[in-house]
Amino acid sequence: MAKNVLGTELESCSTDPMTGFYRDGCCNTGGDDAGLHTVCCQVTAEFLEFSKSRGNDLSTPMPVYRFPGLKPGDRWCLCAARWREAYDADAAPQVVLEACHISTLEWASLEELQEKAVEK
Repeated sequence: MAKNVLGTELESCSTDPMTGFYRDGCCNTGGDDAGLHTVCCQVTAEFLEFSKSRGNDLSTPMPVYRFPGLKPGDRWCLCAARWREAYDADAAPQVVLEACHISTLEWASLEELQEKAVEK
């Protein structure tokens, strides 16, 4: 079983919308996940605007990729590098620690993630 950033079993991030690189509801990762979609975040309008300004529009649906488009409050498995970029720009969304894959710690410290933690 995959572990989360707290060292316990990785929990589900969201099934509505269905998230995860593997669209299994979890922020699992593997060798084919070049983007490292490991950060379970709860998106905000501010973050969605930030991401769009960086060329990654997460609010517009893209059915071909089974992507519904996100709205504030949705939970989503975000690329670790995008979360880091947003954190450094003071635009990072909150995270669900129990649902963030342990490999997220390659991009952010547990303390940084705890700053943005939200109840699961």
